[in-house]
Amino acid sequence: MELLWFYVAIVLAMSDVLHTQLMWKVLNNFYIILGGLIQQTTKTTWQTWLAHEIMEAGFHFVVVSIVFLNPVVGILAALIHFVIDVSHTILIRNMGELEHRALHFVVESLFFILIYGF
Repeated sequence: MELLWFYVAIVLAMSDVLHTQLMWKVLNNFYIILGGLIQQTTKTTWQTWLAHEIMEAGFHFVVVSIVFLNPVVGILAALIHFVIDVSHTILIRNMGELEHRALHFVVESLFFILIYGF
């Protein structure tokens, strides 16, 4: 139980890589069409981006919930990932891939240490 925070952070990082690879390499055409459909139904680019982030959080919820067989862990993982994505997009404009992954891992680890580490 002491390392649960670490396992959740690792699985969430792997889920993020899986999401990126799956959406941009395997389902690229579908993802672009889906983005166009979402953009047509929303009024602004901001809403389109927010819809994307919500769907990504849903993806992480499903993956983490299945791995840990616990929807509460999945909800927490999806929520913290969503908050970090929204925050760093608003506050930090230019971020490389390595910096992006490191920021997520550090903040998500701290979040889960606070919940499961003590």
